[in-house]
Amino acid sequence: MNIKRKLIYPVISILGVISFGTIGYTVIENWSLFDSLYMTIITLTTVGYEEVHVLSKSGRVFSIVLILSGVGSMLYALGVGARVLLEGEIRDILGRKKLTKKIANLKNHYIICGYGRMGNIICREMLQNKAPFIVVEGNPDVVASMDANLLALHGDATQDAVLKQAGIDRARGLISVLSSDADNLYVVLSARGLKSGLKIVARASEEGAEQKLLRAGADNVVSPYSIGGLRIAHRLLKPAVVDFIEFATRSGNLELQMEEIKVKGTSHIIDRSLDECGIRKEMGIIIVAIKRESGEMKFNPTSTSIIKQGDTLVAMGETKQLKALEDLVGV
Repeated sequence: MNIKRKLIYPVISILGVISFGTIGYTVIENWSLFDSLYMTIITLTTVGYEEVHVLSKSGRVFSIVLILSGVGSMLYALGVGARVLLEGEIRDILGRKKLTKKIANLKNHYIICGYGRMGNIICREMLQNKAPFIVVEGNPDVVASMDANLLALHGDATQDAVLKQAGIDRARGLISVLSSDADNLYVVLSARGLKSGLKIVARASEEGAEQKLLRAGADNVVSPYSIGGLRIAHRLLKPAVVDFIEFATRSGNLELQMEEIKVKGTSHIIDRSLDECGIRKEMGIIIVAIKRESGEMKFNPTSTSIIKQGDTLVAMGETKQLKALEDLVGV
């Protein structure tokens, strides 16, 4: 039962008793409505003021009934109000402690700033890939309506204190998809100042905002309108290509997936060619590209391409095959 439903019955009870007392004095004693209301209030609150007018015997009997029923209703209302207030405060305290504990346990997580339409989609993808993350949202109503499974922090993501509270010092990356480019710019500046090595991706809506966000410290900037326009055009001009990309990158697809897998220093395939590792022949995985640690991207590598420490393999294959590749490279 929510707070409004808890409070509605005591309020109705108090109004009912006041109306009962006012009408009763008016009918029994023939007083005006104001005098009857005044007499009812001082009777229910037991303040001990003198009677408005001399009461008749019937009026005194009515006052006894009003006191017995009214005081009980007033005490009930005050009790419910105090309980709701106390429960709310305790719930807030326990909720804040629980949230603080959960955030303290986060490590190598992602911070998602903004839970609008894009933020919602990003969170679903994070959950699908079982990636740890926390959402920072400035609208308390949005936070209250979010799924209970999401870890959410109410606050202004442009403020350093809020980002610190979200564990930015332990975070792996940050995504800023706030409603305005100015807010995203502030978030990028704050995040880059707090952690220099943090991976930052930001959203840009207006033309020209992309370069500003990159200069502010974003590693990548995404323009939804630009991507959406290209996708629509390609859907007509290159439908087969778009169908393949969507099929290969769709969440939960067990037939074919594209993943990026980083080669760890413990892997025994370092300084060996793709052919020697058996990635293509034995595992049936297609290596679409190799991204070197320097940032150089080698597309469609040959079988003689050498794998080096720190490389990121962009691989395509079935889920179980990709899992075997992760085990091979030492993930």
